[in-house]
Amino acid sequence: MMPNRTRTMILASLFAVLTAVGAQVRIPLPLVPMTLQVLFVFLSGVLLPPRAALTSMILYLAMGLLGLPVFAGESGPSVVLHPTFGFLLGFILAAWLISLIVTLKGQRFFVCLTACLAGLAAIYALGLAGLYLNVNLVMGKSMTWAQAAKVGMVPFLAGDLLKGVAAAFIASRIGPRLSAAGKGNGH
Repeated sequence: MMPNRTRTMILASLFAVLTAVGAQVRIPLPLVPMTLQVLFVFLSGVLLPPRAALTSMILYLAMGLLGLPVFAGESGPSVVLHPTFGFLLGFILAAWLISLIVTLKGQRFFVCLTACLAGLAAIYALGLAGLYLNVNLVMGKSMTWAQAAKVGMVPFLAGDLLKGVAAAFIASRIGPRLSAAGKGNGH
């Protein structure tokens, strides 16, 4: 049986990679593409302890900022000036927040779903703020908060809600088994 810390770091790394893979499955839309990243953010939150969920998304962001092609668009340090950077920051907060809620309340379906909704709110809050600021300050164009929501949230909301349901379902089914496997029995 591998030590718990090693297992946790491997799982955090795995979710960083899965999020990168999810970024490659995309439907291009203006400014913000639709991807599977949010599903893996949700899954990292509902299946990992808070520190590991946080670490997984920090690692994902770090890989992209270092230039590895893990984001849905371009990677590298210049991505901080892109309209989607706030969403990437939102992934970090969301994974940690989801995991914290699940750790405190359990891996039952409705707890996981509620946690995913809280995480989605974090993603949209930081994402829309970043989109609004980027368009208005970096791109030098005019965008209202309503326009930011229309571009950065409305097209994605139904799909993201379905991803939350899927993550809650998966967590309520396999989460307890993963937890039990992590505890082991010394053999």
